[in-house]
Amino acid sequence: MPLTPLDIHNKEFGRRLRGYDEDEVNEFLDQVIKDYEALIRENKEMQNQAIALQEKLNHFANIEETLSKTIIIAQEAADEVKNNAKKEAQLIIKEAEKNADRIINESLSKSRKVALEVEELKKQASIYRARFRTLVEAQLELLSQEGWDSLDGGGSGSGSLTSEIIRG
Repeated sequence: MPLTPLDIHNKEFGRRLRGYDEDEVNEFLDQVIKDYEALIRENKEMQNQAIALQEKLNHFANIEETLSKTIIIAQEAADEVKNNAKKEAQLIIKEAEKNADRIINESLSKSRKVALEVEELKKQASIYRARFRTLVEAQLELLSQEGWDSLDGGGSGSGSLTSEIIRG
């Protein structure tokens, strides 16, 4: 068990003949007591500082651990968001490709339909033109025939001829 300042203060030495000077011993013991008390106080302060520093160290270690966990969680969340964004982007691309294919197919179908309609209209225009030419030629032939005056009076013959040409 370590000595206390009180132990030093209460220490009694036996007396002998030709012993030490009692006043010098007492002064020395008083100095030892003061120094010993100062050392004890300093030791206590250092222990308190060590405890406070250990508490701060523990606090900072907890903060570090929390930050590390937070960083890991944030990284995992970022990775998850990134992966989800990639998946969503792939789905959007696939959907866009489907829509593009559909639009292209519809456009091709409409284009074919329009091309067929154009061809049909060309055929009809050609047929109309041929019939119109035939009609005009028939009318010109009628006009160039002699006996035009005789047609003025009858009236029924040319109408039936014209109707027949148009139908034919």
